[in-house]
Amino acid sequence: MKLHFTGIAAEAGLLPGIGELAKELLFIEAVDGQPVRVELSDGGLEVGLEDGVAYIRYERKHQFFRGLGLLVQYGRNGRAFHIKEEQQFDTIGPMFDLSRNGVLTVDSFKFMLRKMALMGLNSVMLYMEDTYELEGEPYFGYMRGRYSPAELRDIDDYADRFGIEAFPSIQTLAHLEEFLKWEPVSGYKDTKGALLVGDEAVEALIGNMLEAASAPFRSRKIHIGMDEAEELGRGKYLDRNGYRSRFDIMTGHLERVLEDARSRGLKPMMWSDMFLKFASADGSEHYDADTPIPEEMARRIPKDVDLVYWDYAHQEQEDYEKLIAKHRPLGCNLVFAGAVWVFNTFGVNYGLSLNATDAALQVCKREGIREVYATMWGDDGMESSPFGALLGLQFYAEYAYTAGKPAWGQVAERVKFCTGIEAETFLKLKYLDETPGAEPDNRKQSNPSKFLLYQDVLLGLFDKQIEGLGMSAHYAKLEQDILSGRSKDAELDYIFEVPEKLCAVLKRKSEIGTELKRAYDAGDCAKLRAIAEDVLPAIAEDVKELRAAHRRQWLRMFKPFGWEVLDIRYGGVLTRLDTACVRLLDYVERRINVIEELEQERLVYSSVNRFNNKGAGWCSYYYRMASPNVFFHVLNPF
Repeated sequence: MKLHFTGIAAEAGLLPGIGELAKELLFIEAVDGQPVRVELSDGGLEVGLEDGVAYIRYERKHQFFRGLGLLVQYGRNGRAFHIKEEQQFDTIGPMFDLSRNGVLTVDSFKFMLRKMALMGLNSVMLYMEDTYELEGEPYFGYMRGRYSPAELRDIDDYADRFGIEAFPSIQTLAHLEEFLKWEPVSGYKDTKGALLVGDEAVEALIGNMLEAASAPFRSRKIHIGMDEAEELGRGKYLDRNGYRSRFDIMTGHLERVLEDARSRGLKPMMWSDMFLKFASADGSEHYDADTPIPEEMARRIPKDVDLVYWDYAHQEQEDYEKLIAKHRPLGCNLVFAGAVWVFNTFGVNYGLSLNATDAALQVCKREGIREVYATMWGDDGMESSPFGALLGLQFYAEYAYTAGKPAWGQVAERVKFCTGIEAETFLKLKYLDETPGAEPDNRKQSNPSKFLLYQDVLLGLFDKQIEGLGMSAHYAKLEQDILSGRSKDAELDYIFEVPEKLCAVLKRKSEIGTELKRAYDAGDCAKLRAIAEDVLPAIAEDVKELRAAHRRQWLRMFKPFGWEVLDIRYGGVLTRLDTACVRLLDYVERRINVIEELEQERLVYSSVNRFNNKGAGWCSYYYRMASPNVFFHVLNPF
């Protein structure tokens, strides 16, 4: 396909972005191509083909690139068409978690920016706790894959080609465990993850953070974090200053950070959860919609910081309405952050993500919220992939260009065009965790894809949890479903190799602990020998294939730092399978009289997490999945 862009394409600075997307869309820019008239519009985005002439009329630069995708999508057959869209949110885009081991390479980031451009997204937030360089602080992001200023400028320059605003999201209060763990910087520390508020060196450090994080970007926006700071004032600060209310400490600290941001011409935003917690009955509930914000509290909160209301799990519009209403007395501009659930799983919880997004964005439109983000957190090691979340981002994008609720057919058609992958193929990722017995659409965030891989076959911590749920059959079927949905020619097909191979592991491993316990209790030594000599070695070979596939994916997508954590986890699975074989053969060949691990009664891991005695449940941390014994012990957590 050949296209020739006329009108304002060159003077508006569109040609560099057109050149990048030509590779994605497989067209050639040539003077003898299909004429495409490019014009500014005062009424949204218009794309069409009439009387042999194509046109794209747009208000803002990023809209042109969505329009370019629509033109190629609907104009390839040469038939006349006309599309008109009004953008419903001024600002919409993803937040990439670049702090929990998965630091996207610059090339991977550019790949995501091209997909965002085709979707029509116009903002991207880079969540970096310590993964950017800080002059004078060699331990900041040490061995963590931190970005150099040149890398961040490269990302920003590339985003700007498509009219996408890139900006940093940092932490200026809590969530700094990975920096504060180092002994040479202990002077900055109040508690394990929180800075020592009021300390002169800490205030200088924060000024350094604001400068270093913002300098590579055109945007003057910066997210200053300050969420989940429950530890605030409860460590070294308490020893120095005595007891002060967390609200007093935080508002004083916030004002100092804002003063520093103002002096640099920055426009800050922050997470809102701590203010809601301060107002709640027990001082800890983020989603308490019934307790009003006290007038005195609202008066003391600075009004020149945008508050980001984050909410990832509510399914009902009424919940969002109540919580947005609770924010209103604070008097600040309100921003919304939802999620595409890649947290703490190998898959994507699309059931929860799409339903929560649907409810949230309908309310945001009615309530006049003009800025929306889709977070993709990498909690506990980032086993999943932001590339698997592209269907979720497409859902956000179609919401942004549809007055009401986008039709699912529209979303599916667009994601296939923008990514080369069918919507149904993306949706298969949810079944890694939406297993038999799960809440509808996995509303409670069950994550057996992770804990059934990492649990020890001899200890069987989750065996009682999954009893009778038919996990082996579920994963055997899902393996075939994923395989049948793959398209080897698609650029993104490789992201489905890890889920497919994980299913190959779990169809055998998920219930092997139950088989072991049953055979041991029955004194069935022949069965135990067969498991030791045949089944467990076969599982180990499948784990090796999974690890190799995961390593290929990681090194193609992320910087190498952080992969060592998953290498260690896979190594743990393999060595424990080896030990299980040795223990079983020692028993059946009478070198030991009992296998003490199999003598133990199996208990439900968590009655709360099992959700009314059904479903596989949830576990947040690898070290709790792998063993009930001590991985580490910290005498002083602060």
